[in-house]
Amino acid sequence: MEAVERFLKENGITEVESTLPDMTGNARGKFYPTKKYLAEKGGKIPETLLVQTVTGEWADNHYDIVDPADRDMVLVPDANTLRLVPWADEPTAQVINDCYTSDGQLHPLSSRSVLRRVLKLYEKKGLRPVIAPEVEFYLIQKNTDPDYELKPATGRSGRRETARQSYGIDAVNEFNPVIDTLYSYCEAQGLDVDTLIHESGAAQMEINFLHGDALDLADQVFVFKRTLRETAMKHNMYATFMAKPMQHEPGSAMHIHQSLIDIKTGENIFAGDKENEFSEKFYHYLGGLQKYTPQAISFYAPNVNSYRRFAPDIAAPVNFKWGIDNRTTGLRVPIAPLAATRIENRFPGSDCNPYLAIAASLACGYLGLEQGCTPSKPVTDLAADEDETVEVARSLGEGLGLLEECPELGEIMGTEFVEAYLGVKRAEFETFHEVISSWEREYLLLTV
Repeated sequence: MEAVERFLKENGITEVESTLPDMTGNARGKFYPTKKYLAEKGGKIPETLLVQTVTGEWADNHYDIVDPADRDMVLVPDANTLRLVPWADEPTAQVINDCYTSDGQLHPLSSRSVLRRVLKLYEKKGLRPVIAPEVEFYLIQKNTDPDYELKPATGRSGRRETARQSYGIDAVNEFNPVIDTLYSYCEAQGLDVDTLIHESGAAQMEINFLHGDALDLADQVFVFKRTLRETAMKHNMYATFMAKPMQHEPGSAMHIHQSLIDIKTGENIFAGDKENEFSEKFYHYLGGLQKYTPQAISFYAPNVNSYRRFAPDIAAPVNFKWGIDNRTTGLRVPIAPLAATRIENRFPGSDCNPYLAIAASLACGYLGLEQGCTPSKPVTDLAADEDETVEVARSLGEGLGLLEECPELGEIMGTEFVEAYLGVKRAEFETFHEVISSWEREYLLLTV
């Protein structure tokens, strides 16, 4: 709290946003006047927030997971996450909290706790994961009626895009006012954003983060999503991280580049030597990703909309193969210097909770190291040519079933957390199936 108090005073902060990521990866928390926040020394908040669905309801089993009395958990601010809120009217700071139980333990249902749990396993092995996320998103026209389809936002020219503009410079320039504001906000918050490109979808962009500590990068993605939404609204449009917001446009991913550093030597343990391009541990880790990604898919695709992204398309990861610099595989190994040897997990959608997606990817790799898993041979051509079937789960219900049948992942992520996650996501899945879609009305109303 001393570091927190010093930051608030040095920046003349009058209001504090005390936040935490819920199971969906969205911000929950409280607003405080600075004096009140410092007096509470972090504060408390009901633990049931951690088992709330995206619709604001609770899972059927939530009273089996949290205390029926709806007890508070203790919030402990992480001073490393203190940032200014550049879009606020008054001098405002934001901070991300770790959640603790009343007996001083990290709360097992907190997304941050789950990632810390996985990172602790690596620390015990003398390893430090290095992560670099790539986050895709769409800028869309404001949509206040969910019955209407989404449309790409209009840029400076006043015209919407009608052709694929991958890496288009002029296509990005269409949204220069938005991008300028975004970079300004990111700089004010110390977000380590690297490059920004135009993706293949209409008004679809991708922003890359500099590689670094796994928890810090999860925090940055968490903050970035809020930042981009605020930026877009400032320019009279929306930004969406839905995995598949428009039927005829590509989906949006959050690719996760990952490698492991030996804490003592500082060397990348994935790197091989003069005779071998990759190390033995690289292959074990990769083998773990191949073996356990099917069971972990609901962490990468956590919403009913997520599975619309998994369509047979060159950019969609529908298989569990791997290849060197091959974007048609679900697991890609970029060509890089030995020290930068890494694996790119292309399965997570941009709608994922970054803490859980990173934790799940690291958990799969950890199991591979522990079990000495062996990957398949690398694919050198179109992965779909070898097997045109979609191997990945095609619905949230199917993905959750695979997770439930995998005790190995449950043990690493936390059995109590996985039970809660299954309950929350199944509640969302059932709520979705109660909705009668326009497709059903169009094709079944007068024909069955």
